[in-house]
Amino acid sequence: MAERIDYYLALSSPWTYLAGPRFAALVERNGLEAIFKPYDIMRVFQRNGTKPVGQRPKPVQANRLRELARWRDFLDMPLNLHPAHFPVDPTLAGCILIAAQEDGAAQDKTIALSFAFLRACWAAERDLADEKTLQAITDSVGLGGDSLLEAAKSDATAAIFESNTEDAIANDVFGSPTWMVKGELFWGQDRLDFITRLVEGEA
Repeated sequence: MAERIDYYLALSSPWTYLAGPRFAALVERNGLEAIFKPYDIMRVFQRNGTKPVGQRPKPVQANRLRELARWRDFLDMPLNLHPAHFPVDPTLAGCILIAAQEDGAAQDKTIALSFAFLRACWAAERDLADEKTLQAITDSVGLGGDSLLEAAKSDATAAIFESNTEDAIANDVFGSPTWMVKGELFWGQDRLDFITRLVEGEA
């Protein structure tokens, strides 16, 4: 049986975008079962007392930009430090990802969809709150944008999004990206090396 890895993510997070290719490679290399759990990160922030980016102390905001630039350059990934559509509500995008997973989309497709949404915000200046944009992105990875957009708006999908959020709170998730594997929580794209060691038997 494939090792399961639960992935708590917000599709508006630049750190989650930076993690995308390395996470995809980790899953493929080890035959992992990736369960995507988009959740309401702002609700988790509010519960934990974490301020949204624009309300954090100025030195913290400045350091965030420095670190994003460093990681962008280190990973050689395009990333706009001041994207046109940020902050943005990623709820509908997350619900499309849930709908795709619930519909039985192949894992490589759900991984591609999640990264396409993230790249749209952080490298392509596209609006993740715009339905036509989300539909086009979904179509671009070979999934049905029309049907998944409709499913994303359903009560059933909303219930899963809510359950993911409650799950995140219960598991002490506090940011994105966060992974749960072998009962351990890993937060941040710079923790992927530790997940690799755990999964590949080096820990």
